[in-house]
Amino acid sequence: MEIIGQEIKITTITEQDMDFICKLECDASLWTYEESVETKEEDVKEKYRSHFPVEGETPYAYDFVIRRLNDVSDTPVGIVQMWSYVDFRKSWELGFAVLPEYSGKGYGSEATRLLLQFAFDELKAHKVVGMCNAENIRSAALMQHVGMTREAIFKEELWWQNKWTDQCFFSILDREFKK
Repeated sequence: MEIIGQEIKITTITEQDMDFICKLECDASLWTYEESVETKEEDVKEKYRSHFPVEGETPYAYDFVIRRLNDVSDTPVGIVQMWSYVDFRKSWELGFAVLPEYSGKGYGSEATRLLLQFAFDELKAHKVVGMCNAENIRSAALMQHVGMTREAIFKEELWWQNKWTDQCFFSILDREFKK
């Protein structure tokens, strides 16, 4: 699957993307606000392969690589993904990461908007949520920039850098996105 935006496109992750995915997922410098980072490439590959579509089954997760439209080399610049949060409520959770050399250019925001459009138009989501470490100001800003509202702060939710840290909870409803 490929979803085209103005500056970027998001494409469903395939086996050919696994080296990039492993490089991204196993790079602790990219995940400084996470409680833990996977270091085993085979575990990363197994996780993403488990999300590959299976004939006759409804996917519970969607993973996309972000690529720039004007890049003839088609170099991946990040990922954007979502997974079922509470199925019977039609609620999905999103996540995103952009390589540092491509951050600040709007690629993450545009990819997240495309993902939200996919969630509401194709998956018929009622609500999409996102969470981040309260110290992760850039992730919080991106979610607010695409129209998500900070609904809550979970006090001391994450064990991060040897201390308990708050986690911010964001959401957007289908009717809010379609304004």
